[in-house]
Amino acid sequence: MSDDCIFCSIVDGEIPARTVTETNDVIAFLDANPLAAGHTLVIPKAHHTHLGDLPADLSAAVFEVVSDLTPRVQTAVEADAATVGINDGAAAGQEVPHVHVHIVPRFEGDGGAPIHAVAGDRPDLDDEELDAIAETIRG
Repeated sequence: MSDDCIFCSIVDGEIPARTVTETNDVIAFLDANPLAAGHTLVIPKAHHTHLGDLPADLSAAVFEVVSDLTPRVQTAVEADAATVGINDGAAAGQEVPHVHVHIVPRFEGDGGAPIHAVAGDRPDLDDEELDAIAETIRG
């Protein structure tokens, strides 16, 4: 746990939350500043700042809850769909440095945009650049 992490304080019971599900390793609760009714956060109970910091078993546990919870959230608020996302790092908009997955219910005509709209202008990459990036990622 991190002493200065709001999510760790929720896990420890020091800050109240509207918990919707909990396992030994994961807790999910309604976002206190929701983008839509039913906006839910799913977090590992153990403090990890970035997605790449999560051990494989904990990552699997988090995404098992996300997979189970997403349709339940949609049903609860009669949403037409959901956007599921992770802001991984400050430059991506991560405000709380503790891994968390957003489940944001979406509604026809809600004015929101698809996930493709979050990154701003798209880069103009040629085949050589794309191949080089893919190779670097593959290692």
